[in-house]
Amino acid sequence: MDLISDRGNRVAVEELNTSRLLKNARKQADKLRLDDMLVVDVDSHHYEFEHLDEVLPFFENEVFKQLVLAGRSKGRGSLLPSQTSFQDMGGRITRYPMRSSEKTDKGGKHRDIQLGSRWMDALSVDYACLFPTQMLHVGLTTMPEVENNLCWAYNRWLTEKILPGSDGRFYSMLCLPFSDPDESLRQVEKFGDRKGVGGFCITAIRTLPVHHNSYMKVYRAIEERGLSLSFHSGTNSGEPIFKSLNRFATVHALGFPWYAMLHMSNWVTNGIGERFPKMPVIWIEAGLAWIPFLMQRLDHEYMLRTSEYPGLKKLPSDYMRDMFYSSQPMEVTDMIQLESTFRMINAETQLMYASDYPHWDFDVPGKIYDLPFLSEKARHSILGGNAARMFKLAPRNEKQRANLQRFGNLAA
Repeated sequence: MDLISDRGNRVAVEELNTSRLLKNARKQADKLRLDDMLVVDVDSHHYEFEHLDEVLPFFENEVFKQLVLAGRSKGRGSLLPSQTSFQDMGGRITRYPMRSSEKTDKGGKHRDIQLGSRWMDALSVDYACLFPTQMLHVGLTTMPEVENNLCWAYNRWLTEKILPGSDGRFYSMLCLPFSDPDESLRQVEKFGDRKGVGGFCITAIRTLPVHHNSYMKVYRAIEERGLSLSFHSGTNSGEPIFKSLNRFATVHALGFPWYAMLHMSNWVTNGIGERFPKMPVIWIEAGLAWIPFLMQRLDHEYMLRTSEYPGLKKLPSDYMRDMFYSSQPMEVTDMIQLESTFRMINAETQLMYASDYPHWDFDVPGKIYDLPFLSEKARHSILGGNAARMFKLAPRNEKQRANLQRFGNLAA
């Protein structure tokens, strides 16, 4: 029997099983009768570079394909910049080091689908938006050609090999090679009508001006197709403003909201919401505490120097209330403050549940359900109804259908 170290003990790898690890989440889901509610997760992840051999054939550029192969022969997993990871806390979170040992049916569906189905069933999640993990740092590469090829290969692999085998339970917002507007447009046109594609994602760990005129054709193409645009945040310990920080926790605390605030400020103050009012914009994995701060700060500046905002027809905070937000990681340290945040962002219609599973700080649906200030309608809308309308997701049983109809969340 193979063994692995866990907090100084030796644990049999055969013991690892997602369903068993999440047994308490399943008990909570049963207690809350979550199976009667449509639960849609707008931010979950898989580890796409565990399957790099499957992704490589989709590279268009043979040179970069060979560079990846050469790197793998030397023990490197990808062309992306290396990121020092503290997320598994030195191996104390066993889901990371033991992940590869979990058994799946080799003759069945793709491994990622099998593992995904296990955690979704345990959490009572009906649909999940699947994002990559390492690819979220693709904006840090200094070679746009690499970003173009990685996004193309990943998007082909995901839409041709993964999403079709998930029985419709997984959908995605595909990564845009945002360093190249022309290539971004090409990939919107290529993949925008594929099954399971609900929109496109700007990996937010970058400092490019999202309001630059070269991107307007990309946003127009997304809006014309009735798709969504998301900004998925993250951390980068190499960002110059973070170099003085000496703890992963500090970089983690500041990094996720930092990139969201940067891009949101440029998006709002340059009137992009006015130019593309029918395109839903979603801010993912940045938490919620930053939103009231930025609303007040931008409104304050707008009222002092309105002449610098010629494209705006209302307050910056009003444009922010038109947008959508994912719930994770939800800062539950002051319930009064959290309730005020929900009020300021019109959470009943604009907030969508996200787990961020399988990352170390993931949230179960009960974290939303148990909030004492939410009405029953708000619970149903945030946990699934808002996302169901946006991504046109159907209920999976009659009780879910009745609840969606009851609260006006049934997709057209």
